[in-house]
Amino acid sequence: MAVEAQEANFFTTKLDFIVNWGRKNSLWPFPYGTACCAIEFMSTETSPYDLSRIGSEYVRFTPRQSDVLAVQGTITYKQAPILKRIYEQLAEPKWVIAMGACATSGGVYDCYCTVPGIDNIIPVDVYIGGCPSRPEAFFDAMFEIQKKVSDESYMAQRKERLKEQWELLQAKTAQAKQELSEYSRAKAQELKEKAECLKNTAIRKAEFWKENP
Repeated sequence: MAVEAQEANFFTTKLDFIVNWGRKNSLWPFPYGTACCAIEFMSTETSPYDLSRIGSEYVRFTPRQSDVLAVQGTITYKQAPILKRIYEQLAEPKWVIAMGACATSGGVYDCYCTVPGIDNIIPVDVYIGGCPSRPEAFFDAMFEIQKKVSDESYMAQRKERLKEQWELLQAKTAQAKQELSEYSRAKAQELKEKAECLKNTAIRKAEFWKENP
């Protein structure tokens, strides 16, 4: 017991490294499947491929518990608002994979109802070709996202978020001051008019009693 207590039980690292390490090994995909690419994605959960090897087996069907949106299949203009809403509800930070020719460029469906690529609706991080795409290609896309995560800086993102929050706070403070100033001027004018009215009323009453003692 004494020997174990004397051994080193801590390590030093950078916050960016430890945060990115946790993020890249726990990417939770949200599959938005509309065609055959979704069937290929299902294969990634089977034993020959096993998506859990990269910590992404926890497929969620709610955007609030996901951070990777995998769009698989044809997207029509009628579906576009739904896809955009799902993207907006994803947990931050978030990434998008366009899986297959249909999601990437509209595929063979060159018609009025098909979106020619989901990048017309939402930003895309990784494109996967093929019709349909193979499960191996989806793994490659996840590896690319892992590289993106490794290159990110949590502290820089935090600095940007704090900067945006500070600017928003300043804007709201300025707006509140302006509204308060306008309200104060309006209230002062109202009180001034009320005082003038009371003054005129008092003068009229005094003149009345003076003429009618």
